[in-house]
Amino acid sequence: MNAPAPDNPQLRLPLTQDAPQRAIDLAVSPSNAAAVAALATWPEAPGAVLAVFGPPGCGKSHLAAAWVERTGAVALHGAEAALIDPLELEGRAVLLDRAQDADDESLFHLINLTQSGGGALLLVSRDPPAAWETALPDLRSRLNAIRTVGVEAPDDLVFAAMLRRAFASRNITPAEDVIDYLVRRIDRSADAADRIVDRLDAQHRPVTRVLARQVLDGDDAPA
Repeated sequence: MNAPAPDNPQLRLPLTQDAPQRAIDLAVSPSNAAAVAALATWPEAPGAVLAVFGPPGCGKSHLAAAWVERTGAVALHGAEAALIDPLELEGRAVLLDRAQDADDESLFHLINLTQSGGGALLLVSRDPPAAWETALPDLRSRLNAIRTVGVEAPDDLVFAAMLRRAFASRNITPAEDVIDYLVRRIDRSADAADRIVDRLDAQHRPVTRVLARQVLDGDDAPA
């Protein structure tokens, strides 16, 4: 009779995950061109670590999702880094979104595993790794050495693409002038795009510029 397996606090996560957004949906502009170019061919060699950073809602997670789609990388988010057996990631391409939410020990081991095991690690966060707080001197030195590329707040082109994706995800085809109207009037972030599209969808009416104006005028808080 086999002995029972010992308890293991680590979870086995799926090693392939569907990218939530498609590379074909990407809009390239000066606000994200550097990151798009960097991720187009990265990693060029095993053991590489790259960090993409930028303000909330700038589209950096969408860029990372396109990279996952291209490479078949394992996609993890923040604290999930502590829940997976590192041996499952050896030699694999890995995305760690919300990387600043990972604990020091997990992040340290993930970077070491990537560099020694021939994989690739893409970190996505609000701030560059050199600005992250850590109590581990060895992790501090590794974070300071990571190659970084920034994404700026969305410009007109990128934000218009965010709005079109939000409408398309709800099977809504807005009137042609609605996108331009919204681009000029609401906060430029993916969350703001989703919120306004949710509110327009709730009207159960054709999405026209008149409807968009009515919805915005009836909101006392920023969109």
